Amino acid sequence: MKERAVDVSDTELAILDVLWELGEAAIRQIDERLYEQPTTATYATVQKLLERLEAKGCVGRDRSGFAHLFRATVDRKTLIDQRLQEVADKLCGGSLTPLITHLVEGKRLSARDRQALKKWMEEQT
Repeated sequence: MKERAVDVSDTELAILDVLWELGEAAIRQIDERLYEQPTTATYATVQKLLERLEAKGCVGRDRSGFAHLFRATVDRKTLIDQRLQEVADKLCGGSLTPLITHLVEGKRLSARDRQALKKWMEEQT
């Protein structure tokens, strides 16, 4: 998948979540995942959001079948990196350290999370 910075809204992110989970999907499949009772209006909304994501280069479309299939062309890690850096830039003068410290102190970490964080820190040295 492409590694590039992109700006997506929360509703566009919900579509990407479905595509990351399924790999590829038709509009109807995405609509059914996002809405408890899909309607023509929700279908049209999903279609419009996919068009926006496609224009941003975040989604690709396979037009070979009757129902077009969509897939994410940007990965979750890229969006996480971008959003965390934006928050760090706005709130912490660009430094990730205060942001990470706040996240760790503000939420009780599970033993598994602590172990993963410890392992990551050891790998960085």
